[in-house]
Amino acid sequence: MPQHTSASPFSPQDFSMMSRALKLARRGIYTTAPNPNVGCVIVRDGVIIGEGYHHRAGEPHAEVYAMRMAGDKAEGATAYVTLEPCSHYGRTPPCAEGLIKAKVARVVCAMEDPNPKVAGRGIQMLREAGVEVQVGLLENDAIELNRGFIKFMQTGMPFIQLKMAASLDGQSALSNGKSQWITSPQARQDVQRYRAQSGGILSTSKTVLDDNASLNVRWDDL
Repeated sequence: MPQHTSASPFSPQDFSMMSRALKLARRGIYTTAPNPNVGCVIVRDGVIIGEGYHHRAGEPHAEVYAMRMAGDKAEGATAYVTLEPCSHYGRTPPCAEGLIKAKVARVVCAMEDPNPKVAGRGIQMLREAGVEVQVGLLENDAIELNRGFIKFMQTGMPFIQLKMAASLDGQSALSNGKSQWITSPQARQDVQRYRAQSGGILSTSKTVLDDNASLNVRWDDL
């Protein structure tokens, strides 16, 4: 966990609870697309009274699960959210509005939502309702968690990862063209993780024809 310093506006408890929210958010890394991965923890008097994460697009957001668990205890509590609460109606109601209705006293966001439909409006809505809002706690971790979502929202372009396997002498196959494993088990496991988090896989026709590549996700390797 990052070290807390006297210059930081956040307390050790803030760091701990946001770390917990990020851990929850990671549970959805294979299922939330095209939505971002988000986790939420609601704390009152130093005790977690509600928590949750976004599972799939169209299903409740992280804040909703956390508020359901907290119930009436959410009044006067602090909500730690890995992404700015949404402020617009989509397939689900705005989470900022829900936090206001729950009478949460303070909201700590890891980062602002890059979605143009939100982009600070959720924070503004909360502040106008008298909720204390702080932004930027463990922001780099939150950005790393949603690189694809952020890239698409900011540019309209997909986030692309390149996978290349080569031996120490710069070769990727035997001279006779026969394929052999040249990557370690850990590297192959990493590839499966990248595939599971991706919306598509690009390859050359030659690779597919020569290797009869299935280009699937081997869940047993995750």
